[in-house]
Amino acid sequence: MKLLSDQIEGYLEGSSWIRKMFETGMVLKKKYGEDAVCDFSLGNPDVPAPAVVGQGLRELADSADKPFAFGYMPNFGYPTLREKLAESVSAEQGVKVSGSDLIITCGAAGAINALYRAILQPGDQVLCPAPYFVEYGFYAKNSGGELVTVPSKPLTFELDLDAIEKAINEKTRVVLINSPNNPTGVIYTTEELKKLAAILDKANEGRERPIFLVADEPYRFLAFDGAEVPSILPLYQYSIVVSSFSKNLSLAGERIGYTLLNPGMEGREHLMAGLVLTNRILGFVNAPAVGQKLLEKALGAQVDKGIYLERRNAMASVLDEGGYAYTMPRGAFYFFPEAPGGDDVKFCAALQEEKILAVPGTGFGFPGYFRLAFCVGVDVIERSREGFKNAMKPFK
Repeated sequence: MKLLSDQIEGYLEGSSWIRKMFETGMVLKKKYGEDAVCDFSLGNPDVPAPAVVGQGLRELADSADKPFAFGYMPNFGYPTLREKLAESVSAEQGVKVSGSDLIITCGAAGAINALYRAILQPGDQVLCPAPYFVEYGFYAKNSGGELVTVPSKPLTFELDLDAIEKAINEKTRVVLINSPNNPTGVIYTTEELKKLAAILDKANEGRERPIFLVADEPYRFLAFDGAEVPSILPLYQYSIVVSSFSKNLSLAGERIGYTLLNPGMEGREHLMAGLVLTNRILGFVNAPAVGQKLLEKALGAQVDKGIYLERRNAMASVLDEGGYAYTMPRGAFYFFPEAPGGDDVKFCAALQEEKILAVPGTGFGFPGYFRLAFCVGVDVIERSREGFKNAMKPFK
């Protein structure tokens, strides 16, 4: 008896490399013990949430006996949160936005899926630089679209703007960027984004349906060494920002995020009406009430970035000592080094022999590299030092 659709059966057969590493990790930890395995496979933030989150929870508990304390809210989210978030985002993006430009969503994933349901038609293409977050392709297919990827420049992972321009065609509906980037940690520069915006402006000439530039920004807060994350909103009329508070407030399990429409976008109100509808009919019906109320109290706070900086520097030391080639991440909490020997799957298997878990770049659409998530303690990073050196030895 066949229970699944052909599409989902195919998804399961080609399951995510992150999931495969998670399962491998369970086997290794069972065999050698939790403390013996150095797991850099999952981007699950372990830094405690800011104190204001716990305080907010206690206040919510004290008010739980009030009518409608956790009841339904308007489909765009609680109005008070919407307005407060608009103030916060205006400062962050350098563009004045209002609450009517925002909709509260079930994380960035919910934001992207609701957006695609509103703007994609069957056969539309979402253009994205590779490497890219592993689920982007699924999100496009959920609404009948197709993910088309363009390789970034090797090792530096700068945008290959000439290749992006050549890849744009009449089916292109979205250009999706992620900065700071998962898995590379690259931050796209203002110069790159201005050139990308000019390419899209030219491509829009004569089109009835414009190309949207969508920035996925859950790591915006986590930039190192004084790096700034440029906003796309002043650069391109049909720009949209999606984000979440999974990383900066360590609220990954609470699933709370937003979609922000460029306040200067022609037809913005109509697009927002569509998003309010798709956010409901997809079954999300906004982020949980508890998450929204917590966010309202916690806006402006964030986790201690110094913890991630210390971990980044420790990971860089381990890779340097091991002789690995990489570009220092300017943001997020990932390294994406070159795989010695060129075969990322084979090298990740070699790391497993040293009880180290990494994810092959193949899973991110960029073979020949591998991803390390440094959202783990410095003790874990230091414990991996000899293993990284041992894995490298056959390739020297």
